[in-house]
Amino acid sequence: QVQLVESGGGLVQAGGSLRLSCVVSGGTFRNYRMGWFRQAPGKEREFVAAIDWSGGKLDYLGSVKGRFTISRDNAKNTLYLQMNNLKSEDTAIYYCGATDSVLLVRPDLYDYWGQGTQVTVSS
Repeated sequence: QVQLVESGGGLVQAGGSLRLSCVVSGGTFRNYRMGWFRQAPGKEREFVAAIDWSGGKLDYLGSVKGRFTISRDNAKNTLYLQMNNLKSEDTAIYYCGATDSVLLVRPDLYDYWGQGTQVTVSS
């Protein structure tokens, strides 16, 4: 059973930074493409960033480009999301997911999800 556990969320002022982590267990981490999604109250789950097996191919939501950086450490079975210059509109629950699909922006194609970590940005 593959399990994903996120951490690193919290309350931060606008312009601040947070680093989210997602530890994967029960599977072969390096076999999965990984993604970060977020969901604000009353909204659908939204793609934020994704990374392929080796970390060589990255993809980002337009509004986070230049502010967020996705990375992975296959030796530690861990996915990261460095978030800088946070804005109030970044407030959401952030989820990490694992997939075999090449369509990394589609949440319905992810096989495994974490429980989420809350990020709140105060203005």
